Amino acid sequence: MIIVTGGAGFLGSHLVEKLLSRQEMILCVDNLYTSSLSNLEKIKNNKHFRFINHDVTSPFDESPFENISCIFNLACPASPIHYQYDPIKTVQTNILGTLHCLKIVEKHDAQLFQASTSEVYGDPLEHPQKETYWGNVNPIGIRSCYDEGKRLAECLLFDYHRQKKTKIKVARIFNTYGPRMAINDGRVVSNFIIQALTGKNITIYGNGHQTRSFCYVDDLIDGIVSLSFSTDTSFTGPVNLGNPFEFRLIDLAEMILRLTKSSSKIVFEKLPLDDPKQRQPNIDLAKSALGWEPKIQLEEGLEKTIAYFRKKL
Repeated sequence: MIIVTGGAGFLGSHLVEKLLSRQEMILCVDNLYTSSLSNLEKIKNNKHFRFINHDVTSPFDESPFENISCIFNLACPASPIHYQYDPIKTVQTNILGTLHCLKIVEKHDAQLFQASTSEVYGDPLEHPQKETYWGNVNPIGIRSCYDEGKRLAECLLFDYHRQKKTKIKVARIFNTYGPRMAINDGRVVSNFIIQALTGKNITIYGNGHQTRSFCYVDDLIDGIVSLSFSTDTSFTGPVNLGNPFEFRLIDLAEMILRLTKSSSKIVFEKLPLDDPKQRQPNIDLAKSALGWEPKIQLEEGLEKTIAYFRKKL
């Protein structure tokens, strides 16, 4: 059995589908805090799938657990508007949730995959970012509940690995987009698409010259699976998973305007506190250790994402 925490979320639901295609038995654990059961509509009746509504900050009732081989820990709000809504809850999810998962994999001699994030690099002074970079994070800023929470989650995994020989895999996930992002997700791709499709002004915070690297969800899930089922069990990560092609936000906005044929205007507002000005992964390690790199170009991925939001709206 494989447990996926946060399995009803954007990334989690895609991962659950991928694992089911491998004929795995899946137990999805989610409290539906920022996710939705509608993301699981296609597989809810699959005989290999089961859903439990549970908050990972509380200990697990292990009665439904048997023959656990792996836990994929994706449980945590991932967009700033969601993780800043209740920052204490975000910290608890990262720390307590990860600790509860570690206790289960230790008991069952299973493996824990941890969905970490490029946010561990903060507003980076190294560009592009390698896994050896320690980051530039404001520990008391408004984003630190997520940034520092994920950093401490990594700390817990590696301390368990060193002290208790726990089997772990850690991926640092960079900006990911695609179908099943929530309409109120709050991240730049979904914001721009929704604004363009509804004829509202496209809001860019800052001058639009800050950069991001956007990875389509199918590529990201392939990377997670490659890492988790790698034949090299000694390879723990952390490993960057993201698209190394860097785009300015102004260029992203203009591409979305063109693809949606929208008449929306671009407007500029003040850059939020601690918002990173550059974000680009170095994926040399993923290439060499996993043979993984993204395949879907930004325009192709945006077309699929725009089609999803058109239907959703």
